Amino acid sequence: MAQIIAEVSRTFNEFLLLPNRTRTDCSAATVDLRTPLARHIVGEAPAIELRSPFTSAIMQAVSTPELAIALARNGGLSFLHHNRSIEEQAAAVRQVKGFKAGFVTSDTNVRPDDSLALLVDVMRRTGHSTAAVTHDGSATGRLLGLVTSRDFHPQRHDLAGPVGGRMTAVADLTHAGPDTTLSEANALLWDERLDCLPVLTAEGHLQHLVFRSDYADNKRFPHQLVDAAKRLRVGAGINTHDYQERVPALLEAGADALCFDSSDGYSDWQAQALTWVKKHYPEVPVGGGNVVDGEAFTFLAEAGADFVKVGVGGGSICITRDQKGIGRGQASAVLDVAAARDAFRERTGEYVPICSDGGLVHDYHVALALAMGADFVMMGRYFARFDQAAGAKLPTRDGFVKEYWGEGSNRARNWQRYGQGGQGLLFEEGVDGYVPYAGDLDEGLALTVAKLRTTMVSCGSRTLPEFRSTARLTLVSDQSFQESHANVTLRDTPVTIS
Repeated sequence: MAQIIAEVSRTFNEFLLLPNRTRTDCSAATVDLRTPLARHIVGEAPAIELRSPFTSAIMQAVSTPELAIALARNGGLSFLHHNRSIEEQAAAVRQVKGFKAGFVTSDTNVRPDDSLALLVDVMRRTGHSTAAVTHDGSATGRLLGLVTSRDFHPQRHDLAGPVGGRMTAVADLTHAGPDTTLSEANALLWDERLDCLPVLTAEGHLQHLVFRSDYADNKRFPHQLVDAAKRLRVGAGINTHDYQERVPALLEAGADALCFDSSDGYSDWQAQALTWVKKHYPEVPVGGGNVVDGEAFTFLAEAGADFVKVGVGGGSICITRDQKGIGRGQASAVLDVAAARDAFRERTGEYVPICSDGGLVHDYHVALALAMGADFVMMGRYFARFDQAAGAKLPTRDGFVKEYWGEGSNRARNWQRYGQGGQGLLFEEGVDGYVPYAGDLDEGLALTVAKLRTTMVSCGSRTLPEFRSTARLTLVSDQSFQESHANVTLRDTPVTIS
């Protein structure tokens, strides 16, 4: 006979946090949102630590390179979707890694005798407005000069003419030597009023470029998630079908972390794939999932998962529960898996972070997920609302919306993810729809982070580990849920204050 789990399957809506004592040293400004992304020995630092506990879903409608850039600048991490060719996904990874860095390897390079028309094409392809002119057109050739979009105009200058006729020659450029530190390079940028500083080898070959705009970014986004070379970090989704070909290409492109994307991660196929990745690339963090209970967490952790995603059927775009009757309330799933994570830590001395993926409808649900034991969250609908997501922005009578579709929908055509048998989706496990447009990610995420910080302050916590260990939760009745909402007639027009 089937095993019956006595505990009721509960959602985040069924819980509230109780306030704890707020100390005088506990304020929104002192809250530290750093959290581990990857498995690590207890007491040691993880290979990657998020500066903010947010990741974006492995979905076509969500994790574009533009969104990955914006989220990494705000301390989180995107996992670029894999429902496309290996070459296309690797190119998306390279786009993020090449966006900014302290020392940039130039990807916009031409020779002096190349035409301005070719330069226009190169700039359009890379999206960059500064090109290095080297003797062989490579990123490490002997530097002959720089040319920017301000040095010529397609309608004013003959595009058949050579780049060398419009470039600023290296003899007229301020440049730095190979031993220059990033701090020294930034100082030189400002002292000499430069937009770009070339860094050359002793032989005059181009080594790196340093941009003033990167310095400004560092000041505007002090919590950026970057690697040792000051490049933004980015993750990539993978599947259990072509991982042996896809993983090497993604890592060569610069992916910082990988994550298996499956509607049900409790499988031998995922365990075998995890084992293969950790055998061949042991230094690369790779996540597993999705799971909804402690038994499945332990299975993937023992197979080598560096973090585990929690959640089946809780996403706003997901209809797996309707179609197959499989899943679990997200609150119950997180609590169960968190207990297994802690037991695994006590037994092995290793901490394997967990990610709450799905069921996050309101901003305060993020705080609940973290209080219940999640180390970070993954969101789809939330990020699909922003300018940087893939969906088209469409006008309606009541404002704007953004397109949003699930990986289990016919539009996504991601049949491999769901393993229904055959070469296509036999039935949908996701829908195709719209979400309210929410503007720019920077502004929207800043508001959510502000709410999270003040919630933690009310709970007397300055760090996420402290929040998990001291948070107090209470179940919510239907009447208390109704009491949580405003119960007055809301004003239609703003008050004018004189």
